[in-house]
Amino acid sequence: MSAPPRTLLLFNHDWDAIGHARAGAARGMAFDEAGFDLFAFPSNAHLAWFDMTRFVDRLARQAARRGWGAVGSQHEQFGALAAALLAERMGWPGTPVAAILACQHKFHARQVLQRVAPEANVDFELLDADYGAPIPPGIAYPRFVKPVKAAFSVLAREVHSHADLHRHTRFGAWELWVIRRLVEPFERMAQQRLGSDLAPGLPSAHRLLLEAPVRAEQFNLDGYAFNGEVHALGVVDAVMYPGTQAFMRFELPSKLPQPVQARALDVARRFLQAVGFTHGLFNMEFFYDAASDRLTVIEFNPRMASQFSDLYLRVLGLDLHALALALAHGEDPAGVLRVAPVAGAAASFVYRVFDAHTPVTMPDAARRRALAQAFPDALLFPFPKPRGSMTRDFKWLGSYRYGIVHLGGRDAADLRARCEAASALLGWPAPYAELQAPPTHHTSHAAPISPTLSPQSLRVRP
Repeated sequence: MSAPPRTLLLFNHDWDAIGHARAGAARGMAFDEAGFDLFAFPSNAHLAWFDMTRFVDRLARQAARRGWGAVGSQHEQFGALAAALLAERMGWPGTPVAAILACQHKFHARQVLQRVAPEANVDFELLDADYGAPIPPGIAYPRFVKPVKAAFSVLAREVHSHADLHRHTRFGAWELWVIRRLVEPFERMAQQRLGSDLAPGLPSAHRLLLEAPVRAEQFNLDGYAFNGEVHALGVVDAVMYPGTQAFMRFELPSKLPQPVQARALDVARRFLQAVGFTHGLFNMEFFYDAASDRLTVIEFNPRMASQFSDLYLRVLGLDLHALALALAHGEDPAGVLRVAPVAGAAASFVYRVFDAHTPVTMPDAARRRALAQAFPDALLFPFPKPRGSMTRDFKWLGSYRYGIVHLGGRDAADLRARCEAASALLGWPAPYAELQAPPTHHTSHAAPISPTLSPQSLRVRP
């Protein structure tokens, strides 16, 4: 038998680097990589001259010589769109370009949702002001503000007054340069490919979106489309730090009742079919308020939520990165074999501080060895940052996320006990703060999958 064609992976970092290596080894697949790390210097210096069209053109010229026959990426900012463009150019399986653009342009996505599933939408409007410009009068507060195109929860927060929104939208020259360089590759492609035909008068992605806040619990529906049919993989629960919009942990299995999960899938099907999402993995973030029985969509991510792949593997024996590789090669993901689950419950634990003066200590080699010996199944992601980067996180994100740990357990109680023991070994407080505080409803529109810094990702072993 001839070897399968090589697979090109774009912007393959963090959870994707681990997941693709694991899934690729199981299938005996060979990879090449392209793209840079947005959060590691000097790699992120490429942002200064990154051009999406030139990037894809260069890869297309190399494809035959390198033996590539498929491309994939789960990277929100640039990778998913670049992979779709290259797949279209080469005639490889891939998510339609217009579907990627429609999901990532948050104002356009709200317009589509209003047509096909208005019961799952919120009131929304564009902020009628350029970056840094005066805030117009007449806005009804509170409002949840977020960029039309962004990732990593940057600049997404609730504002309660004109002054609050004004403060939130003041940027220095360097900040404005970074924001524009992050958005411009998408903006050019959206105006060329989405605005002209599917969305006449498409507003610029260099804008902010205002939405009515929602106070309810948050969930994530993960699934895929193949041959135009949309399928669910599961639901992951998001738990917030009390009184904040910051993720504290992501849990599987979900506590959401199955009938509500089925409603979420129905909404996802209507939206994805409307935007032509016929092939690829997706993640739908949504709220559900049990008291009112209201399900509200936050946003659609036209790629895998990579942070969850390890959780699905532990609890369901399902490797989302293996599904992604199957889709990249045009194979039905339903044929990907599952392995025996190793846990009854699993979580991605997120360690944060909300006060810039709170000291954060990274685990030294001795602590990491202790964790590896006691918890050989653990995944540890420390995120050390210099003081300047931490200050920017507090301004843009409202907190500094300094670490993530993945663990499994027999059940939710065993998982908590293991997390508390592992956290003690690291010298970090266990992310179960809501169990020591009065229960609250939370407001969040934050994306769950991308780290704020390319971590020193460690698969800890004894």
